[in-house]
Amino acid sequence: MNVQPTVNGVVIPDDAIAAEMQNHPAASAEAAWAEAARALAVRELLLQEARRQGLEAPPTADGDARRTEEDALIDRLLDSAVALPVADEETCRRYYERNRARFRSPDLFEPAHILFSAAPDDHSAYAAAVQAAEALIAELQRAPERFPALAKTHSACPSAGVGGSLGQVGRGQTVPEFETFLFALEPGQLCPVPVKSRYGVHVLRLDRRIDGRELPFAAVRERIAEYLDEAVWRRGCAQYLQILADRNDIRGVDLAGGGTPLVQ
Repeated sequence: MNVQPTVNGVVIPDDAIAAEMQNHPAASAEAAWAEAARALAVRELLLQEARRQGLEAPPTADGDARRTEEDALIDRLLDSAVALPVADEETCRRYYERNRARFRSPDLFEPAHILFSAAPDDHSAYAAAVQAAEALIAELQRAPERFPALAKTHSACPSAGVGGSLGQVGRGQTVPEFETFLFALEPGQLCPVPVKSRYGVHVLRLDRRIDGRELPFAAVRERIAEYLDEAVWRRGCAQYLQILADRNDIRGVDLAGGGTPLVQ
């Protein structure tokens, strides 16, 4: 049987933990319960420390006044206990140089397709769509210039009206099964096999690819600084919470063992 979570004798109620679970998705109900109990124990610990120090903070005019007053009190405590980091120019530039691959504009693709619509669980209709796509691919290999006309005649996608063109798309903007083939094509290449997806069967051609470019340091300096400041601040909060946990009587919950940040 699990020990009831307490912070200096203050019980974290089961109903509060159950309500908090929605904010902590996990692989199992037990894991979600543990994360929720941990979050509430951290909150209680911080509130107790803020009150012990005699801190005061005005509530924000926002719905539940008690909750917002507690949030303001926790913010006041952390502001006083954890130094606000500021990443300097040298630190930001060093991070940029070590992580250049992360700072690129996205690759863009300009595909065109002809969709034969069929539900994957309708096996006969799907098989017929595959056959129709294969026949169209064979025809396009002989006469590739006919793609726009054939799209207008055969495609079940609204893009039929523009010759099957899907405009510019980036990674993650189409379904994975479509992207697998799209990203393997060379500009101007017709996919030699039908592309099967949850929407049906596609005849696919890549018209153009625009490779992403490395972004200059000046364009990402602010983003890097915010990221580094946030990371340092979270580490500072974790260290402060560990100090508080060592000084207080925490039972039934492991404040250091969770998979989510201690402070949101």
